Amino acid sequence: MLQIKTANEKTWQVDIQKEAIFLNGTPFDWDISPIGPGTFHIIKDIKSYTAELLQADYQAKAFTFRINGVPVTVSAKDRFDLLLDKLGMSDANTQKVNDVKAPMPGLILEIKVQPGQEVKTGDAIMILEAMKMENIIKSPGDGVVKEVKVQVRQNVEKNQVLIQF
Repeated sequence: MLQIKTANEKTWQVDIQKEAIFLNGTPFDWDISPIGPGTFHIIKDIKSYTAELLQADYQAKAFTFRINGVPVTVSAKDRFDLLLDKLGMSDANTQKVNDVKAPMPGLILEIKVQPGQEVKTGDAIMILEAMKMENIIKSPGDGVVKEVKVQVRQNVEKNQVLIQF
C-alpha cells in the first residue's frame, strides 16, 4: 500500500497487487510504454499522456514529472511511513541539527548563511578550502542558523564548530 500526494495536496491510496493496481480501491487500467530514458507514453481512459521523470529523490520519496508539458511533483509514503504517521512518530526520521563542525582543517572561503536564516537538509552553508580544493559544506538537517562561529578567510581545525543551529 502506498499513499501518493501531489504538491496541491491531492492524495491517492495505491495498492499494487500481482494481478492489478488499485487506486482508492478501484482497479486502475492503463497502458504504459517506455519511449526513452525516463520518458513514458501512457494511455488511460482513451487519453494519451507523455510523462518524463525530471527529478527523483528516493530518500525523501519525492518525484517531479513533466506530464504533457506540465510539471507535477508527488511524494510517496509506503506502509512503514503510514504506520509511523499513525503512531505519531512521523518526525522520528528527521535529523535534528545542533551544529556543523569542520570535516577537515582548512580556510573558510565563503559563508552562505546568516543568523536567523532557515536552512533545509543539503543546502550549501559554507565553502571550505582544504588541500587546494574547494569543499561545499552542506546542512545535515533542517534548522535555523543561531550563530556563525567563523569568519571568511579564517583558518579552522578539524571538528571546530562552524555554525550553531
